[in-house]
Amino acid sequence: MEFLRDLWGFLKVRKKFWLMPVILLLLLFGVLIVLTSGSAIAPFIYTLF
Repeated sequence: MEFLRDLWGFLKVRKKFWLMPVILLLLLFGVLIVLTSGSAIAPFIYTLF
């Protein structure tokens, strides 16, 4: 949790709020890949990439 606090502090101090959607999108794709690996949904997810 300390990493998230440091990341938020960096974004706030440097006024880099435009990075937040990029970070959230990367996290979403990462979670999507981890959750669908080895499942029947995987072939449909791979068509997104």
